[in-house]
Amino acid sequence: MNKELIIENTIKFVKKELKNAEGGHDWFHIERVFKNAILISKEEKADVFVISLSALLHDIADPKFYDGDETIGPKKASEFLEKQEVSKAIKNHVINIIKHISYKNTFDTKSSSAQVIGEKFTSKELEIVQDADRLDAIGAIGIARCFNYGGFKNRALYNPEILPNLNMTKEEYKNSDAPTINHFYEKLLLLKDKMNTASGKRIAAERHKYMQQFLNQFYNEWNGVK
Repeated sequence: MNKELIIENTIKFVKKELKNAEGGHDWFHIERVFKNAILISKEEKADVFVISLSALLHDIADPKFYDGDETIGPKKASEFLEKQEVSKAIKNHVINIIKHISYKNTFDTKSSSAQVIGEKFTSKELEIVQDADRLDAIGAIGIARCFNYGGFKNRALYNPEILPNLNMTKEEYKNSDAPTINHFYEKLLLLKDKMNTASGKRIAAERHKYMQQFLNQFYNEWNGVK
């Protein structure tokens, strides 16, 4: 099994699949997550090949762009990996990471409170790729992606009369059409404390501060203070 060739083929495949994707979930998002994952893996004992494949394929068919269908991404990734003739163990590991990486899967669908549910699958590789993906949702790029997606969905920037919902179920989170600023409180500002690895936590802390500074500036400008 030529791992380098498989990685090259995976990059080509993902670039083609995401050619016309929304700006916050395009190839460049995948590339940043891939780089973040490799960076984090340098301080962790983990399978870099599994991490690389998972990072590259994790958003091959984001459910939010497929009417919430969470089966398309794993199916596409599985079919691709079979063509690359990777081992069954590696393929299954990558597919499990894709299925469990999403933030929305931390919500308890049976409760009105947002709480972490018992994991059906865990691995060091999942922790690393999950941290890498979450890092791309915060900081300067996270802010840019947040507003880009808000514009894509034609959402208001901010509405003081619509407060963030801090007790959402998974379905409420998936179907929310709240102003973009609310997403900071409903997800982005929560990610710092949900990081798995030491590297992820260290990088997230700095990006978290940047988002707080941005919000302070945003409110000052909104209210005519600055």
